[in-house]
Amino acid sequence: MLIIKRQQTDPYFNLATEEYVLKNLAEDSFMLWRNEPSIIVGKHQNTLAEINADYVKENNIPVVRRLSGGGAVFHDLGNLNFTFIQTGKEENLIDFRKYTEPILEVLLKLGIDAKFEGRNDLTIGGLKFSGNAEHIWKKRVLHHGTLLFASHMPNLAAALNADPLKFQDKSVKSVRSRVTNISEHLKSPMDVMEFATLIQDHIAQKNPDAKVIELSQEDQENIKELVKSKYSTWEWNFGYSPTYNFRKLIRTEKSGTIEFDLDVQNGIIRQIKIFGDYFNRFETEDIEQALNGVAHQEEQIRKALEPFNITDYFTGLSCDELIAGMF
Repeated sequence: MLIIKRQQTDPYFNLATEEYVLKNLAEDSFMLWRNEPSIIVGKHQNTLAEINADYVKENNIPVVRRLSGGGAVFHDLGNLNFTFIQTGKEENLIDFRKYTEPILEVLLKLGIDAKFEGRNDLTIGGLKFSGNAEHIWKKRVLHHGTLLFASHMPNLAAALNADPLKFQDKSVKSVRSRVTNISEHLKSPMDVMEFATLIQDHIAQKNPDAKVIELSQEDQENIKELVKSKYSTWEWNFGYSPTYNFRKLIRTEKSGTIEFDLDVQNGIIRQIKIFGDYFNRFETEDIEQALNGVAHQEEQIRKALEPFNITDYFTGLSCDELIAGMF
């Protein structure tokens, strides 16, 4: 087994690394890694329905789609992630208990009574500290999980506090759980990197053939290319979302009530209707037609609206307020 040391905290690079190792390194591998504040969404989720878009924008939080299914999670440097990548027998590839057992063993050594519960969670006293997901590629399994060690809980709640009334779709919805940090249950204090060392040492003891390595410069350059072509792109992180209908109602003192109704396929607005009790000089159908076929992305919508004087179509409404109504 390869124990791959990871220092990067860039979420785009870290998610790309998993796919690269899965598809390009033949040996079984284990990795521990951390991300700077970011939101990681499941492969089959509607990204905009999982995040608090205003909070994400205000705090410049990266949003990255991963290879595996499951729900959206918030990462910060107080959260430790672990990844197993192994070749197995086709009938036994999905096995959440197998890959979480070493984590539970480490916590038991620390005097923490942690348990595997439900489909894919690890808990302490009924509170979740680890969610796990898996992705199968050929006969290779990628199992990864979060370990809330000393995460900032208010940020976690704020980043994932999406408005469920805005969306109607068939995407996989996240189930919010009551959570806890591992650090709150320790008998003696330690930091997240000391905890990481304990886990790495335990994995090495369980696998006598383990070799600790770092990714080569060539590997890192290849991963950067994967970041550029996939993991940092809007098409993967947002456009990959399933078909959805987005609705939002805004009220402004000068413009009154305006309601937005968008049908979005593969991240592209296929139809938009705007209703309300606003006043206008020109017909708003011009705005609707200009937005059909445009990505449901602020930058692209703003570009499509550049030819228009918005107050001619919605009296007293600014372009920023109009765009905010679509997210």
